[in-house]
This record gives sequence, structure tokens and C-alpha cells, in this order.
Amino acid sequence: MRSRQRMFAAVMRLLLKCLRLGRRRRFKLVRQVEQLWHYGHLCLRSLLYNSFTNGDVVLDSLFEPVYWLVDHVTRWFGVVFVALVIGLTSSIVAIVYICLLPLILQTYTPAWICWHLAYGHWNLIMIVFHYYMAITTSPGHPPQTKNDLTGVSICRKCIAPKPARTHHCSICNRCVLKMDHHCPWLNNCVGHYNHRYFFSFCLFMTMGCIYCSISGWEMFRDAYAAIERMKLLEKERLQVAANQTYYQTPPPTFSFRQRAFHKSVVYLWVLCSSVALALGALTLWHAALITRGETSIERHINRKERQRLQKKGKVSTAHSMGAGWGRAKHDVPLPVLQVFRNPYSYGSWDNWKVFLGVDVPRHWLTRVLLPSPHLPHGTGLSWDLPPCVMEQRAPLLAI
Repeated sequence: MRSRQRMFAAVMRLLLKCLRLGRRRRFKLVRQVEQLWHYGHLCLRSLLYNSFTNGDVVLDSLFEPVYWLVDHVTRWFGVVFVALVIGLTSSIVAIVYICLLPLILQTYTPAWICWHLAYGHWNLIMIVFHYYMAITTSPGHPPQTKNDLTGVSICRKCIAPKPARTHHCSICNRCVLKMDHHCPWLNNCVGHYNHRYFFSFCLFMTMGCIYCSISGWEMFRDAYAAIERMKLLEKERLQVAANQTYYQTPPPTFSFRQRAFHKSVVYLWVLCSSVALALGALTLWHAALITRGETSIERHINRKERQRLQKKGKVSTAHSMGAGWGRAKHDVPLPVLQVFRNPYSYGSWDNWKVFLGVDVPRHWLTRVLLPSPHLPHGTGLSWDLPPCVMEQRAPLLAI
């Protein structure tokens, strides 16, 4: 009897020990899973954490595959875009010479003929010259070796010195001096040495398209009405043929030359008007940037920096210039916050003079209104005061 009780007690102790051991192992396993979960969560947070993260950073991260695709597609299709620009421009010039110029010589007065010949050929020369220079001129690249430049940073992609206003182009895969953007229509970057050529091409191309649209408005209306009459007469001719009424005289048809002439005029006006609107808006945008002494990239950087300084209370949100001390109602001096200003801006008028390379008054004719391959001010490595700027404004808060 006692042996049975001892055996039963031993079995019960063994069962309790097994249950206790299983419970400990189960709790230990749960604790290990929790620790792994917290550790993984902490690692993920540490990898993704950034104090500068905002909505723009999240959008840029989401669109990174799209940016990669655009960079690689643009690199290969640049030649196609250049060929498209040359082809469309050549078609417009051919239509003007073949279709419109004979009509102008026959119907216009000698004064208007001289005006159209002079302005049209001048505009065409300016377009061809600046487009050729924009696609063949290198935008400028920083040296790959160390130099004595002050305030030079290191490009994270090139692992080379990067002067001020220099940015890396992911399409060209190298840094560009005073980079504005990579233009697929040029198959080239717009930078320090070809920025003027790019803007001049946009400006004169817009002027030429507006000139063609305004001059060809009456011709466009007549050609459009003629095409509508063609369609109507063609419809009537088909109806006559279907009814087989041979006693009726079929309506007259337009010749191939007449059809080609009217359709060419409509094509010219529609293409020039569309380009004038699209390219005109781009030209106005770049003109505003030049007036402020900025590039497209610098505008984004300056806007972000201005917002950051405004949040810290270091700059004023007002557009008034100057810095000093104001006074409250009880003559208590209050600090007047400084106004953020682009350090590479010399004033609206001087910015245009620096951009166009106008040092003396005659340069407005020889360097702006006539084709000129003169180089811009500076080397793109340092930004000293240009000689055409007479005096520098008082330095305000800037980056």
C-alpha cells in the first residue's frame, strides 16, 4: 500500500515538474519572440528615421522608380527629340518658302515685303544659331582633381570636388557647373556655358511662332474654310455617284496642289500656335528665374531654405528689404528680422546684364540682337562680382 502511494506521489511530482518545465519553455519562447519583434522594429525605425523627412521626401521616394526610368529613357531618346525639333522646324520653313512667300511677293506692298523678308530671315538665323550652339556647347564641368577653390563640397556620386552652384546630372552622369536642368530637346544639360544659348533659342523660337501665327491668321481662316468646302463637295460627289444620276454634272474637285496648300497652311498655324503657347510659358518661367538670379534647381533650394529659416524665426515673411530695429508702442526696441535673399542676385537689371554678357551699351546690339558666341562671366568655379555690376547691395541673410 505504501509502495503504491510512493509510486503515485513520484508520478505526480514528475508530471508537475514536466508541466512547470513546459510552462517555463513556453514563456521563454514568447519572450524571445517579443524581443526579436522589438529589435526588428527598432532596426527598421533607425533605418527609416530622418529628422528632415516631410511630404516632399516621401513623394520623391515613391517616384524614385519613375525618375530612374525617365533618366534612362531620356538618355536614349535625346537624339530622337533633337531630330524631331529639326524636322518640325524645317517643315515650317519649307512651307513658308514654298507656299507663303510667293503669295506674299504677289499680294503685299513693297514695304510689307521688306519687313517680312528682313524680320523672318533675322529670326530664322537667330533660332538656328542659338539652337546649334545650345546642343554643341558643353555646359561646363568641374575639374576632377583638387584645387584651391574655397567652399567646395564633395559630390556623393562623382566623389570629386563640387563648386558652388554645381549639381550632379543623373542623365549625363557627371556634375554640371551652374546646372539648370537636363533638356531632352537639346540632348544636353543646360549649364554655365550654354544657358544663354538655351534661353535665347526659346525666346526667338517663341517670337517666330507668334510671328507666323499672327501673320498667317487670315490665310489660316481661308484655308480652313476651303478645306470645309472640299469635304462638303466630296460628300456631294459621293452622293451623286451613289444615285447614278449621269445627267447631273458632278461638282468640281480641288486639285492635289490646292489641297496640299490649304492643309499646309492649317498645319503651320496649328503647330506654331501650340508651340508659341507651350514654349512661351517656359520662356516666361525662365525669364522670371533670370530676373531673380536663380536657376531651376536653386529656386527649389532657396524656397526650402526660406521656409526652414522662417520656421526658426530667423527671417521675415515680409518682402521688405533691410534690417534693423523697430519700436513698439512703449518705445521698446524690437528686432526686425532679416529678409532672405539669393546671394547670386545683383538686382533685376544687373542680373539680365550678367546673364546676357552686356558690359557696354553696344553689346545690346552685338551680343543680344545679333548672333554672338561670347562666353559668360566667370568660369563657373567661383562667383566674383562681374564688371558690369557697378555696386553691390548691402549683404542680407542668404545661403
